[in-house]
Amino acid sequence: MTTQKSLEALHRAVVACARCPRLRGYCAAVAEEKKRAFRGWTYWGKPVPGFGDPAARLWVVGLAPAAHGANRTGRVFTGDSSGDWLFEALHRFGFANQPESVSPDDGLALRDCYISASVRCAPPGNRPLPGELSSCRTYMVEEARLLTGVRVVVTLGRIAHQSWLQATGWWDRLAPRDRPPFGHGSSRVLPNGTRLISSYHPSRQNTNTGVLTRTMWYRVFRRARSLLEVAPVSGPARAAPDSGGPA
Repeated sequence: MTTQKSLEALHRAVVACARCPRLRGYCAAVAEEKKRAFRGWTYWGKPVPGFGDPAARLWVVGLAPAAHGANRTGRVFTGDSSGDWLFEALHRFGFANQPESVSPDDGLALRDCYISASVRCAPPGNRPLPGELSSCRTYMVEEARLLTGVRVVVTLGRIAHQSWLQATGWWDRLAPRDRPPFGHGSSRVLPNGTRLISSYHPSRQNTNTGVLTRTMWYRVFRRARSLLEVAPVSGPARAAPDSGGPA
């Protein structure tokens, strides 16, 4: 089976997932009640799969769908302010064909980039529970297995950073002192050659308060682009040995 078909099968499994009753109930309730500004929309209301180029060398990992963003549109980081920041930067540095993402049929295409989240359902208050993160992690494990071309990973926020390390096996494989620390702009090469860059999440809480500025944000993706322009890094971002597989 090709990577494209394997990812499509994974995406179908994500959409059909019902592992976390609290999240499924919340997403369904939001989809029914809606937000005044989106009364005319038929909300997606289901788990949101990853999106992007199956041959991507850049993998961007976020936290979770926004209640009135991806939970409404059905595409990760689509339809909210965080997505506005992300896709504008991806377009600026050559990873997207347009600077905005408003709906699944808006013509957006990612180039050499794949995006997914630590949790595939919108959580109340943007705070997934530890058990929900654990239940959802197997989907990222499978993404890591399938995205064999990945050379650079950008994690958005501390939870995404730790979730990716756990999904790929590095969290357990590396001694605590050797684990890449989270910090905006922090960059570390893992033993298999994958470059891991961490960034603050482009949430309104961070962007409206100046915790994350455009200059800081652009620096992350400029770094990712420059790393991919030089000699290839040795080895993909697949899971470490004995890190487990999908449920």
